[in-house]
Amino acid sequence: MAPGAGTRADGRVSSPRVSVLLPVRDEEPFLAECLTSLSAQTLSDFEVVAVDDGSIDATPVILAAHARADSRFRVLRQEPAGMVSASERARAEARAPLIARMDADDVALPERLELQVAAIEEEGLAAVGGRVEYFPDPTDGMQAYADWLNSLVTVDAALRDLWIECPLPGPGLTARTELVSYRDRGWPEDYDLVLRIWEGRGRFRNVDALVHRWRDHPERLTRTQPAYSLDAFRRCKVHFLRRTLLAGARAAVVWGAGPTGKAFARELLAAGTPLAAFVEVDPRKLGKRIHGAPVVPVDAAADFPGALALGAVSGPEGRARVRELAAGLGLVEGTDFVAVA
Repeated sequence: MAPGAGTRADGRVSSPRVSVLLPVRDEEPFLAECLTSLSAQTLSDFEVVAVDDGSIDATPVILAAHARADSRFRVLRQEPAGMVSASERARAEARAPLIARMDADDVALPERLELQVAAIEEEGLAAVGGRVEYFPDPTDGMQAYADWLNSLVTVDAALRDLWIECPLPGPGLTARTELVSYRDRGWPEDYDLVLRIWEGRGRFRNVDALVHRWRDHPERLTRTQPAYSLDAFRRCKVHFLRRTLLAGARAAVVWGAGPTGKAFARELLAAGTPLAAFVEVDPRKLGKRIHGAPVVPVDAAADFPGALALGAVSGPEGRARVRELAAGLGLVEGTDFVAVA
């Protein structure tokens, strides 16, 4: 019997506490380290549902050998259909009340599942992530993202920065099973999931401990697939904003007429959201029109009642300044104003 598995009075094996979804294709160089890290979890009552998505390297052999050694691992195989399809196949086979995601080229720290399950059960959360580190040699951009993600260890912090980027690490996420499904919409499936959980009023945060080592290499999907591009992230944000805070043809006021603000404005207009104005502090831009909207100073930002203010500036310092200015005008973050990127 698998370590940690329970047996009911009728002799049948009970469901595990967590089902780990592991979609995998051609991960021969890294897979064994991933599987070993899962077997070493301090919370032992789990199952891993691994779906081999048409691998042509030694991945099937590695999976089969590990499943023979650890009966908590189940291996399914399908023709190549993509990571979302493989994740959904694994989800359909999951038996636990909680689902965790894992990428086959990453490494889970030993206490990952224990800490995440405790946070969900003790705090009534819908989902959790945790602190991450990139390896072997993170770029400046990856390190900046990790630093930002690792700061979101409270529900309020994760909610405040929801529209900056995905506030939970996709392959380091654990959530209640009934909330989890993956779909291919041409943008990041993990961000899509988190935004749907938020839309359903679910609460989430990252546990304040390192739980996931995120491997960076040239073949990572985030580096090779259009669904993880900046444009795709922007489309995802605008889609969910229009379903929620921008519903009912609510107009938008974009704070920041630089590259970030202009790109966000273009996406809003393409989706059909009215653009009332840009707000700027740069005197060289004031009085101009961009995408048909006037560029106004901060003290005129209150001239557009009912519009949603979008703080579209890059970097933590810029966002902090825009938040300060918006608060000075009495705008309530999360209702009248959100920071985007």
